[in-house]
Amino acid sequence: MPKRRLISIVEDDEPFRDSMRKLVTLLGYTVETFPSAADFLGSPLLPETACLVTDVQMPGMTGVELHRRLIDAGYAIPTILVTAYPDEVVRDRALNDGVVCYLGKPVDDDHLERCLRSAIQYGTPPG
Repeated sequence: MPKRRLISIVEDDEPFRDSMRKLVTLLGYTVETFPSAADFLGSPLLPETACLVTDVQMPGMTGVELHRRLIDAGYAIPTILVTAYPDEVVRDRALNDGVVCYLGKPVDDDHLERCLRSAIQYGTPPG
């Protein structure tokens, strides 16, 4: 059973956000969800987040932009990107930028679980 660590899910599609919340909760994690990158960035839970799962394509700010913004602000939160529109160029750039996993929708439950475990083991640097 994984340690109960906070997983933040940023996803603009409410049904997918709810299903991800249920799945990640069933995997034994504490979960908070956000409908946009701006909502997550404004959350007091940002420093407590052990892993971020975010959609790539969202209005306002993409998941890739959110990951970059967090790094620039000093938050090295292990990030998993999820997309309905896989793109090798975006994938390669994101992985080179330090994203833990880049998953296509529909998300494979086992693959997501492995990615979460890897992200949590990677940990968040103190700060």
